[in-house]
Amino acid sequence: MSRLVVGITGATGAIYGIRLLEILRGYKAVETHLVVSAPGKRTIAEETDWAVGDVEALATVRYDNKDIGAAIASGSFRTAGMVIAPCSIKTAGAIAACYADSLVARAADVTLKEGRPLILLVRETPLHAGHLRVMLALAEMGAVVLPPMPAFYNRPKTLDDIVTHTVARVLDRLQLPQTLVAEWKGTNRA
Repeated sequence: MSRLVVGITGATGAIYGIRLLEILRGYKAVETHLVVSAPGKRTIAEETDWAVGDVEALATVRYDNKDIGAAIASGSFRTAGMVIAPCSIKTAGAIAACYADSLVARAADVTLKEGRPLILLVRETPLHAGHLRVMLALAEMGAVVLPPMPAFYNRPKTLDDIVTHTVARVLDRLQLPQTLVAEWKGTNRA
């Protein structure tokens, strides 16, 4: 059984974290460890029809964002990595500065220091130079900055198609098998 940490922060796009948790429930060999920031809880309520408790129930284990003594705050707690979906620029900045004042930031810092995959679905637009510096610092530290930008080559029909495509890309980065999105085979030119 592998453990995957999922964080949901206050940036717009809570549906990305929710959809990731929904899909991961289908993986019998993956145990999900969820932490939702206070702004993340508010965003869930504002943007979706989900109750926070129902989102938390999608995870195997749930933590309070203030619980710095939680299992996921230690590198000795072995995980397969962490995904923050969505990742606010505030959280991205905290991680880049090694400012681990919340469990989300601490778990991300632990993920990086242990050399495990850290995938950040940074949600902000437009980006100013400070945002770009933060994302560059994160990439230099080993994080994967994966802004949820829609792809159109797969001809999405619904918002769920767009969300699912991004989640499939996350699963690919984690090397988890997925059949949500077909592998690109190239164009078929006449």
